[in-house]
Amino acid sequence: MEATASAKYLRGSAQKARLVVDMIRGKDVNQALAILRFTKKRAAGSIEKCMRSAIANANEAAEKANISIDPDDLWVRTAFVDRGPTKNRRRVRPAPQGRAYREQRHFCHVTISLSNDAKPTKKGTPEAEAKPAKLAESKRRKRGGAAAAPRAKRATAKKEEPEATAEKPATKKASKKKAKTEE
Repeated sequence: MEATASAKYLRGSAQKARLVVDMIRGKDVNQALAILRFTKKRAAGSIEKCMRSAIANANEAAEKANISIDPDDLWVRTAFVDRGPTKNRRRVRPAPQGRAYREQRHFCHVTISLSNDAKPTKKGTPEAEAKPAKLAESKRRKRGGAAAAPRAKRATAKKEEPEATAEKPATKKASKKKAKTEE
């Protein structure tokens, strides 16, 4: 089931709202709401309101179709931002030396579509193909990771050392005494 909500004539430019929408596209609803909640962009509040409206639309459509739907199963299928009008939002700002700068204040339209269908997997991408190989590789490796490899070399070197230590003295004092006696 799919549900859509749109918020029109939001204050702010479409370019700035797209930065926020790009963060939530393809995420679960709960994760997307958390992202919107803690994002420090001004457009995030309006987009969160639109997201909650889409969730309510999904619940309403499910009730009308006599289907039970769990809001936690929803994910953001599409989310996009369109440019709105700037007519009647043009202002003149005073500038130095008697000039005036023209300022356009922007509107934007946000559309969010939610779905509870299974998320599509990307089969052609190298990331999707690399994941099973990484899992199989991690099962073959022993515990300890990269830090264990030098320890293993040291452990084998220590096993060989006791034979070599029979010839060499154990301490510096012993080596000095041995050197003096040889002279």
